[in-house]
Amino acid sequence: MKVLLVNGSPRAKGNTSIALNEMIKVFEAEGVETKYLHIGNKVIRGCVACQNCFKLGRCVFDDVVNEVAPYFMEAEGFVIGSPVYYGSPNGTMLAFLDRLFYSTFTKDKTGKVGAGVVVSRRGGSSAAFDVLNKYMAMTNMTIAGSQYWNMVYGMEPGEATQDAEGLQTMRTLARNMTFLMRSIALGKEKYGLPKVEPWTPTHFIR
Repeated sequence: MKVLLVNGSPRAKGNTSIALNEMIKVFEAEGVETKYLHIGNKVIRGCVACQNCFKLGRCVFDDVVNEVAPYFMEAEGFVIGSPVYYGSPNGTMLAFLDRLFYSTFTKDKTGKVGAGVVVSRRGGSSAAFDVLNKYMAMTNMTIAGSQYWNMVYGMEPGEATQDAEGLQTMRTLARNMTFLMRSIALGKEKYGLPKVEPWTPTHFIR
């Protein structure tokens, strides 16, 4: 089992890293291989909807998005960690996710287990959490839950260590993800994955 964890915070050793590393401790104790990537200090432009990824099999902008895509597709689990800016994940993370999910749109993600993790000073956490979940909810991924919404609180670097409930939520989330990944693997072996129908795209004109 492999889990990819992506940190979208500009602070490499900030509170988002504390939250994700709390999960890594559990994954490693459970024998799950982890890959941790910090992309929050990268310059990542947004998607321009050129649709060249459908022809190339990768994003036309050859940067960290294309570097991460193979790990994303290989892993059974995917954790997205972001600070909360104005009730939403930060811009770097949103640009990264828009392009990662769009450029891998034709690649089947059925059976992958995903989780969004948000870190804030005070408010906006649930709204940001919803945004992260939407990427996974529309791509046949299974979203893991925890004992509470996946939120940790802290402003200055290191303050997240004082949020005992938030860190417990991270540990519970990692255990739940591990259970789900193992359960899906067993189900896949016995029953196979759910059938994926060819996409039938429509819009509001036709």
